[in-house]
Amino acid sequence: MAMHDGHRQRMRQRYLRAGLDGFDDLAILEFLLHFAIPRRDTNPIAHALLDRYGSLSAVLEAPAADLQQVEGVGESAAVLLTLLPAVARRHMIQRAEIGAVLDTTTKCGEYLLPRFFGERDEVVWMLCLDAKLTAVDCRLLARGGFNTVAVSARKVVETALRCNAASVVLAHNHPGGIAVPSAEDTRTTDRLRRALSAVGIELADHIVAAGGDFVSMAASGGWR
Repeated sequence: MAMHDGHRQRMRQRYLRAGLDGFDDLAILEFLLHFAIPRRDTNPIAHALLDRYGSLSAVLEAPAADLQQVEGVGESAAVLLTLLPAVARRHMIQRAEIGAVLDTTTKCGEYLLPRFFGERDEVVWMLCLDAKLTAVDCRLLARGGFNTVAVSARKVVETALRCNAASVVLAHNHPGGIAVPSAEDTRTTDRLRRALSAVGIELADHIVAAGGDFVSMAASGGWR
């Protein structure tokens, strides 16, 4: 039996009994790394990751290439760590099924917010609603770098028409920022609102998300 097998088995049984209750960030990272680093004590690597990034969430949101700068973190470990928030995001998106009635700003924001979980890039999503405010489609429109993404009015209009939408809600995030619309957000919203209006589709709202929070531009007076 390898030197660390007993410790690994105890951690696994502890998790199976009580989940992550009682695990601190260090123990969680050490436990996760067991699945990617089979023959090495992962406690010092977990310490090094937390020293570099400061928290578990910051480790999980770091790019794979950057994670591999930490001694002991190879490609497999980096892939595992970056995979976790991506899987969690997919899980939360799939829990919000198409067909939900989204007749308030709060419902729209809560429906869209999981799509930004763990995102390091600025991304734009578009939610299409029918005349009864039922979600008929929700898709990723654009992906940019950090704090930059271009949105094509033509793509927005074509997507809305293809989905037979009566109205749409746009949403984008401010990675590492706050959920406050910028002047550019206001200009972009006005441009897209006019493009949709020209084909008889209402832009019902534009949601700005950041750090697990969101702001409705319609509710906060963000329309021109």
